[in-house]
Amino acid sequence: TFADPAVSEIACAAGFDFTWIDGEHGQMDRNTAMLHLMAVKGTGVAPLYRVPCCDHTEIKRVIDFAPAGVIVPMVMDTADAARAVAACRYPCHGGTRGCGYRRGLDYGAADVSDYLETSRRDPLVIIQIEHIDAVRRLDSILAVPGIDSILVGPYDLSMSMGRPGRFDDPSVRAAIDETCAKTRARGLLLGAYAEDDFTAWRARGVNYLGVKNDTNALLSGFRAAIARYTSTDNNKKVMK
Repeated sequence: TFADPAVSEIACAAGFDFTWIDGEHGQMDRNTAMLHLMAVKGTGVAPLYRVPCCDHTEIKRVIDFAPAGVIVPMVMDTADAARAVAACRYPCHGGTRGCGYRRGLDYGAADVSDYLETSRRDPLVIIQIEHIDAVRRLDSILAVPGIDSILVGPYDLSMSMGRPGRFDDPSVRAAIDETCAKTRARGLLLGAYAEDDFTAWRARGVNYLGVKNDTNALLSGFRAAIARYTSTDNNKKVMK
């Protein structure tokens, strides 16, 4: 969520498999998003960009910067899912994506035919399921052609059920389990964001998991440093 693209460089240096650049919450603008995408080039880390909403124009504003995946939040039904897929694919492949070749074509240096062939499957279309109404319509959403991945948003999902953050609640757990099981049954990539309870997510068969955001990483790092410095044992060592 931080604007400074050094955050993405640090995430790559730390050893993450992917970065999640968040255009839905926070201050991320289009130019800043591109700088984050540039920061990971050549590292082998996949940059995923979350657009603000399920909207053709919002997706068009960043897709030509060549993210590895586009995360579309709050998809509620088949119409949303179909709109998200269409916005990520060119008209020659059945979509509505605008032809504004930029970074994905290496600014004109790459072969157009090769680029268009790759664009049939690139970027990944990642649909975020984060509302109980979407869970109820999940079967029809999963039937939409062209979806590559389902990303579970557990916090918003629990909020929509009137049980914010209560992931141990039987109804919340059942909704998450159902979403994961049906996604895997469809053969789609399954992802989620969760900073704890990794064992449960592994049991659900997630393929990728967001485990720490930049603000929490900074806060927890600061708190850990303070705790080490103010501990009794450490003070004794300092006094010596």
